[in-house]
Amino acid sequence: MKNIIVPIDFSVDSLKGLEFALMISKYLPVKIQLVYVQRKTDVPGNSDEEYKFADRNFTKLVQEYSSGLGENSQLSYIIKKGKVYQEITSQAQAFADSLIIASTHGASGFEELFIGSNAYRIVCSTNKPVITIRRHPVPQKITKIVMPIDISIESRQKVMYTALFASVFGAEVHVVLVSSSQNKKILSRLNGYVAQVCNYLKTNNVKYVTASVIAKSPIQGLLQYTDENRAEMISIINEDGEGITDLIINGEAQQIISKSPVPVLTIRAKPHTIKESFSTFGG
Repeated sequence: MKNIIVPIDFSVDSLKGLEFALMISKYLPVKIQLVYVQRKTDVPGNSDEEYKFADRNFTKLVQEYSSGLGENSQLSYIIKKGKVYQEITSQAQAFADSLIIASTHGASGFEELFIGSNAYRIVCSTNKPVITIRRHPVPQKITKIVMPIDISIESRQKVMYTALFASVFGAEVHVVLVSSSQNKKILSRLNGYVAQVCNYLKTNNVKYVTASVIAKSPIQGLLQYTDENRAEMISIINEDGEGITDLIINGEAQQIISKSPVPVLTIRAKPHTIKESFSTFGG
């Protein structure tokens, strides 16, 4: 999380990503880079006009928000040209330790629904962690993170990064067994996965509690659990495979991102072994 990339279109909604990044800077020295992406156009003068628009607004933003930076943190901006999601992910890829924070809504005078139409594309096209924020107040701190555990191996790949995030904020991780099935063999295996996750969190001195959501609509149950326990974040995995619970895969990840009342941390699944997934924080 040394470098935080925030797509901006200067709408009120897009600034939520900046506000969240500033909150992180209070806990960890970071470099926040705001990114505006111009449309490619063949119309003479339009590109220059849009660049000046973005530059003026960025100058104002930096002046206004710099006072909210944490100690030893920095705030800068860059103006790029091309497809929004490609330029955002490319910018994040330029850094070894980077995180993207994007609003799922937004509209500028130049490109309607700039962020809303690109947030999920960003999630799907990058291997960097992405935090998405809907039209809700930005949390001032993170005290509880809901982390659903599904039957798939990929589901547990988010554990290491979630634990790191929790350690930065001193947050409590809610390890939630999630299933649409009441099959005893499936639940037994899931309980084993939860035990493994809890052992990892305990070994790394991360506070945690456990819970279960077994329902025909696991997504609705998970969001209800998050609301009832007043958690400030949900951590999910975006995997390409198929899972028994039909939860954190493909369209289901998109549903959580689009419906969650709190920011969603999404980690893209990788072909790691369990041992690699549960390596130490520095691994």
